[in-house]
Amino acid sequence: MSSIRRRLLLWLLSGLALAVVAAGARMYTQTLAEANDLFDYHLRQMAASLPNDAFGPLPPSSSNALKIEDGLVVQIWDRNGLELYFSRPASKLPQRAELGFSTVDTPHGSWRVFSALERNNVVQVAQPMSVRRDLAAGMALRALVPLLLLLPVLGILIWLTIGRGLQPLERMAEALDRRTPDSLDALPLDGLPNEIRPLVQAVNDLLGRLARALESQKAFVADAAHELRTPLTAVQLQIQLAQRAKTAEEREAAFAQLKRGQSRAAHLVQQLLTLARQEPGVAPQPHSAVDLSEAVRLVVSEHAPLAADKEINLGLSHEEQARISGDFDALRVMLGNLVDNAIRYTPAGGTVDVALRLRDRNAVIEISDTGPGIPQEDRARVFDRFYRREATHVPGSGLGLAIVKNIADRHHATILLEHRTPGPGLRVSVTFPPAPA
Repeated sequence: MSSIRRRLLLWLLSGLALAVVAAGARMYTQTLAEANDLFDYHLRQMAASLPNDAFGPLPPSSSNALKIEDGLVVQIWDRNGLELYFSRPASKLPQRAELGFSTVDTPHGSWRVFSALERNNVVQVAQPMSVRRDLAAGMALRALVPLLLLLPVLGILIWLTIGRGLQPLERMAEALDRRTPDSLDALPLDGLPNEIRPLVQAVNDLLGRLARALESQKAFVADAAHELRTPLTAVQLQIQLAQRAKTAEEREAAFAQLKRGQSRAAHLVQQLLTLARQEPGVAPQPHSAVDLSEAVRLVVSEHAPLAADKEINLGLSHEEQARISGDFDALRVMLGNLVDNAIRYTPAGGTVDVALRLRDRNAVIEISDTGPGIPQEDRARVFDRFYRREATHVPGSGLGLAIVKNIADRHHATILLEHRTPGPGLRVSVTFPPAPA
């Protein structure tokens, strides 16, 4: 398992180490440049301090016993090229001078050489470059050692600081761990750092959605149990009546009632299952391109026998090509419930018209019937589960429009209920947003 504390510590210490190395490299180059300027000036001053008058040859310096790399080397010639003095012949420096500054390579490494014409003599002063590099490296190292020794101390401070900064997360984790499945109250936001506040707010939003979903599920189970009790009780009574029937006519009538009760119960169970599948939180099918005209034609053809049985004129009055992004099966269920409701509430000899139109790039499905319609005061409640208007004699479960609303919300569609014009009836309009390009 990866640790935020270890990861931050690793990156911060790595960044500090790289910064120290970069500072050391910069310090070395800068110190070396300053040392070159200083030693070049020293070479020039030493050359100027040697005698300018002619003098005879001098014996070699006894300093050859020292390391060649330890100090300066001096050579002096007269105007005729006669070597007058050479402090360290073993240094293998060139025997001819190039006036000014130059850098020459020898078996003992690179040397910085300064040559000058001083009246009657040519003076050459040389110094090994290793002296300068050693000086620059020593100064850079002495400056970096305290920083390198400070890195472990910084690591401990960073570890403790990060741990203190992560304490609000640990407290939030402990608070969530102490929660029971029924404890879905929001976490407190007081005293939280600004960096953690969005995370806690997102967790609170999730807890709120879970609370609403659980309340919805509890209400759904309670309503389903209440609604199922009535048809199941009726079925049980019809079974008792059939058992007590004394004649074939009474038995046939009881079985007919039993069949109708069983059909109502089966329809209610089917609607409950459909509603459960369309509930928010249930894994939906991925959306794809849907041809609404195909879905409308399919639903109309499926309900044609039911409409013909009730002597209702069901047809597709207007059709335009429209495609949206959605779930074909869910849209088929939604349109099927709307058409089924229209047929159930339309009296015999009536009309149910289905239309598919395009308005401002929005696809609109209209289902109009010649039934009694829905009063204005009931239109906001008809989408509630198990709600049925008073004085309605049409059998049903009160779940059809709730299913329609859930599917429409999943497709970001809007539903409008209005009076059918001309004449009595109801028009249901479902408007879908245009499909993304």
